[in-house]
Amino acid sequence: MITSKTSFIALIGDPVSHSLSPIMQNHALQYLGLDLIYIAIPCKNEDLELVLSSFKKINCKGLNITIPHKEKVFDLCSEISPIANKLKAINTLKLNSKKEWSGTNTDVEGFIYPLKTLNLTKKQSIVLGSGGAARSVIQGLINLNFSTISVVSRNKSSLDNLIKNFGNQIEIQGFLNNDDRIQKLIKEANLIVNTTPVGMKTASNEENTLPYGETFWRSLTSKTIVYDLIYNPAPTPLLKFSSNKGCITIDGLQMLIAQGMKSLTFWTDGLEVPFHIMSDALKNYLKKNDANF
Repeated sequence: MITSKTSFIALIGDPVSHSLSPIMQNHALQYLGLDLIYIAIPCKNEDLELVLSSFKKINCKGLNITIPHKEKVFDLCSEISPIANKLKAINTLKLNSKKEWSGTNTDVEGFIYPLKTLNLTKKQSIVLGSGGAARSVIQGLINLNFSTISVVSRNKSSLDNLIKNFGNQIEIQGFLNNDDRIQKLIKEANLIVNTTPVGMKTASNEENTLPYGETFWRSLTSKTIVYDLIYNPAPTPLLKFSSNKGCITIDGLQMLIAQGMKSLTFWTDGLEVPFHIMSDALKNYLKKNDANF
């Protein structure tokens, strides 16, 4: 029951109306018996500083930060975790004892969650895309001790910057998407991760759209695990295609839930909720709202 003493956690971004985080987080908060609610608040770039400053003065216990604020929020934090500094992105905030924002990033833990039980040490991987999401994925692959990380992108500038960012940790191979050498990499890859938005459900989206086109995937074999960070639609065109090839497939819903679990632990100073609590809440919601998903 929401009372005058109820505190809140909020998702801040633009847009946020599509987010599934309130569904799973409120179910988890109820499970833990906390007098907290989770809401989504749209916030434009020019309002970010005002909004975060205002939240310090009211009963806000923490925030999730999403596009387009993950980098801009750095300037508004007094404490930043090593992983957030390394990724140059913050997705979770809480107020410290001095009522100042402390920031971290839970995306890496979220990404590796469904991969932890698989034997992927010293295996070969390919990352599609060179944007912000690719940074979290690459760090996750480093943490899982992959021997080879190759990144494929359309954008040479962002590709070069990405490789430079991780130069002190691992040697990354960079390829533009039309490079013929990629076919050999795809054939030998143990894991391919899509961090591009291609295949995401939009009003104008073409059906059966694959990252870099269907020809790009001609060398894919059944031994490769294909992981798509997109979770809407479910399954994505890429995961449908890969499943038909006999591949093990993983969608972005598991990452969404796992990073949300880590955020909740950060806000509550160590409390944990079982994965299935959040997962069941989303599955039930999506089943009821399948037509709109």
